[in-house]
Amino acid sequence: MKTISSVFFATDPAPTKKGLLSRDEISSAHKWNLEDIYPDIETFESEYPIVRSALPLFANYKGHLHETNTLAACLQERDHIDIKSSSLFAFARMYRDTDNTNSKYQAMTTRITSLLSEVSAALSFIEPELLSLDEQVLRTTIEQDPRLKKYNFFISNLLRQKGHVLSAPEEALLAKASEICQAPSNIFTIMTNADLKFPQTLAENGEKTTLTEGRYNQFIRSENRKVRQESFENLFKTYSTFRHTFAATYSSQIQSAIFQANARKYNSTLEAALNAGNIPTQVYDKVIDTANAHLAPLHEYVALKQKALNLETIHMYDLYTPLTPALTSKFSYDKGIELVKQALRPLGEDYLSAMTHGIDHGWIDIYESKGKRNGAYSWGVYGVHPFVLLNYDDQYNAVSTLAHELGHAMHSFYSNKTQPYIDSSYTIFCAEVASTVNENLLLDYMLETSQNTSARLYFLNQYLEQVRTTVYRQILFAEFEKTVHALVENHEALTADVLEKLWLDLNRKYYGETITLDDTLKIEWARIPHFYRPFYVYQYATGYAAATALAAGLQKNGQTAKDAYITYLQSGGSDYSLTLLKNAGVDMSTASPLELTLEKFQARLKEFKALLFSQKQPIHE
Repeated sequence: MKTISSVFFATDPAPTKKGLLSRDEISSAHKWNLEDIYPDIETFESEYPIVRSALPLFANYKGHLHETNTLAACLQERDHIDIKSSSLFAFARMYRDTDNTNSKYQAMTTRITSLLSEVSAALSFIEPELLSLDEQVLRTTIEQDPRLKKYNFFISNLLRQKGHVLSAPEEALLAKASEICQAPSNIFTIMTNADLKFPQTLAENGEKTTLTEGRYNQFIRSENRKVRQESFENLFKTYSTFRHTFAATYSSQIQSAIFQANARKYNSTLEAALNAGNIPTQVYDKVIDTANAHLAPLHEYVALKQKALNLETIHMYDLYTPLTPALTSKFSYDKGIELVKQALRPLGEDYLSAMTHGIDHGWIDIYESKGKRNGAYSWGVYGVHPFVLLNYDDQYNAVSTLAHELGHAMHSFYSNKTQPYIDSSYTIFCAEVASTVNENLLLDYMLETSQNTSARLYFLNQYLEQVRTTVYRQILFAEFEKTVHALVENHEALTADVLEKLWLDLNRKYYGETITLDDTLKIEWARIPHFYRPFYVYQYATGYAAATALAAGLQKNGQTAKDAYITYLQSGGSDYSLTLLKNAGVDMSTASPLELTLEKFQARLKEFKALLFSQKQPIHE
């Protein structure tokens, strides 16, 4: 099943605001056309039993995949069922996301989620049975039979991992243990979303309000230092109350990862996590080493923030405060679309034409409404087209989110149009590249066309914050993960004291001697949900670095770079991520893309610093 891999979230759900229009009050011109998947809910309902009734038929293929005709029929029928069930899920879930208060949509989604589990169970015999066949005979069969050639990469990749696939009884036992292995993550989710209660804290209006994670993300960016300091202390002191529980939960998560890695005969949890994408562990190590060699610009940026904010000492709760005033300009949706089109001209007329067609023909659900899921995402539906959910609010960040999600959408569009279903889904390692290329091109365009110093300062500040949070911060997370996993693999106890000391040491190294590290900060590791998906966060940094290098090539190398990039978008998951990116012009097995990104950060920091202190009045009093 590849249903979820086509969905890319820009932001997380948040509570719906009051005083919004109902879904019925939103113009149809501003809604996506889910009817492109199924013309109506009645058709959707009629498809559900068809898919379900087809599942028992797969039992006829079991034990016969050594027969060429049976193998071809089984794989083709699997693709067909996958496409159908994925479409059912997309239709139900996107309906629910437009109105979470609608019980009918909730029920539709619940039923299809259950169906996906049935589909997965019915198809689960295929890969183990393929691996039980003679490898050379299987390769020869795939290469010689025209019906099977499209499965060549799928089979090759499956065989590559053969040494880590166990016997059928052992695989069945691991499958039964999977729910237990999910327990630490489930406990963390319930703890942080349901049981953790935060105190009252100072709000922007001078009154007290109950602190939440969502409000913290707002308050930590406040220009009122008392607001951000109090929210910082209240949030992390609450986490610290359960420091031993969080340490035990995280330690259990790592033990679970070690159990699975050992069972599958990997040398480490890092190797196990990266092997699915055929990423050498040296790539991960190189990311950390490269960041460590380029920490001086980040230290300089922290010192700049202290000076610009006129602070005697700078603390971690000061880092998110903007150094420039918010833009007074508003960007209507139509204006935002026009800016994105202008910024993406380096991608060529074919890209812009296809994107414009999608914008004009129901790809995008634009505005916020009652019950609609907050945030933004892109969802590629094979055989139909991509869909984009927005909550557009006329701010520049909304324009940037639009460019980001259209990058995902166009990646899905090209991939699904060009590749057979089996090779249409691209990896997470590749996923953020297309979206971030668009963000980079948009920001570069805004800098090129800014008419005054204040606007240029704003966009430079946007860039610096992107790199600080998406590259440096995520690599700090990656180094933390690598260290703690190694500690547990070496049979060392992972206590709250150990985790807190490591966290403070890494923050000191990354942010430098200028910053004052409050003792309260030491528990911040306990707040990061990504740690329950081992060795995931480094891909934010690699994706950003790859996008920076590709955007630079598109701007400098014209048609050659453009053709290579479009080929990359068309390639989907037809080869390994490193190979696809190398063919597009960026070698992620080297340090060069990340070095280019951090050198660009340093250059733009220098420009920002010069412009900022050329102003007659300080940005912050």
